[in-house]
Amino acid sequence: FRKVGRVLMLNTQLFGDKLKSLGYDFFSGVPCSFLKYLINYSINDCEYIGASNEGDAVAIASGAHIGGRKSVVLMQNSGLTNAISPLTSLNNVFRIPILGFVSLRGDKEFGDEPQHELMGQITTELLDLMNIKWLILDSNIEKANKQLMIADDLIQRNESFFFVVKKNTFEPIDLIEEKFHKKNNKILINKKKTIDPESRASSLRVISKHRDDEVLLLATTGKTGRELHDIDDSSNNIYMVGSLGCISSFGLGIALTLKKKKIIIIDGDGSILMRMGNLSTIANYNPSNLLHILLDNHSHDSTGGQSTVSKNIDFISLAASCGYKKSIFIHDSKELDNEIYNWKKNQALTFLHMNIREGSMKNLGRPKLKPF
Repeated sequence: FRKVGRVLMLNTQLFGDKLKSLGYDFFSGVPCSFLKYLINYSINDCEYIGASNEGDAVAIASGAHIGGRKSVVLMQNSGLTNAISPLTSLNNVFRIPILGFVSLRGDKEFGDEPQHELMGQITTELLDLMNIKWLILDSNIEKANKQLMIADDLIQRNESFFFVVKKNTFEPIDLIEEKFHKKNNKILINKKKTIDPESRASSLRVISKHRDDEVLLLATTGKTGRELHDIDDSSNNIYMVGSLGCISSFGLGIALTLKKKKIIIIDGDGSILMRMGNLSTIANYNPSNLLHILLDNHSHDSTGGQSTVSKNIDFISLAASCGYKKSIFIHDSKELDNEIYNWKKNQALTFLHMNIREGSMKNLGRPKLKPF
């Protein structure tokens, strides 16, 4: 123990080593002062992916689990609400378990700033409502390790588990300097000519023909996943449900863990706009085995065709400025076919933007299997 005032603190190095010994070596999160020393440990001794928001952190960790890694998410309780969408509609329905650490800002025992007051009152209630089991993390290393075994047992049964972390729980641990090299765009090709947008289905047919044993296709929520399912259902496909906007962060987690696979993310304009910050996260960690395709029809096609604001955005320049190695506007199916072929042959983190028509296939079905 380390005593601060009258508070006994948990040895962060020992607790982190216990986590690691149980296989938890992949972390993603958004910083909180209550968790900074556990975050420092994960950066120093494990693989830590800094997410732009808590929902993305959950999706990244979930993708890592799909790739075979036991994963951990770290967040402030004010960001727990941001993570509700993937926790309820990705982790719950796919039965993807993650181990979470959420701080208890607004704890009455310590007092806090007014913006944390309500969340401090309802943090554990939110976890209960999501059917996520939780415990207040103990500052005694022996008790904390026993709690960790309880959590690990539930993870093994495909149930997520969260530790609620009070102020001054973790003993200080120094952060080894993080070394990030600036990621620069190498190829930027913007729109060159007037185009006659093709259908989503025709684009998906081109994409799906490139699937092989090494290629995984991840389709965003809504009509994209449903059309891909009807066109070419495969065990190499994942059809996202709910958790709108999380397909790119989910794909990042998979790409970082299944490095010998080729990961193709099929995104939509409504989806990418919801969590656009993840473009910078993907580019920073720079997985060469990831191809990010945006099929853009300027509308929320799955919910009645309401307009998005994608017409105002130069996605090619945006992805390039974030640091995607290649950022290319696609004018037609032939170009799409060629660029996917080039990416498979010479892998580099690539972003493709293709405008498509509104509307979808007639008599569009839905997958019959439950997501899990």
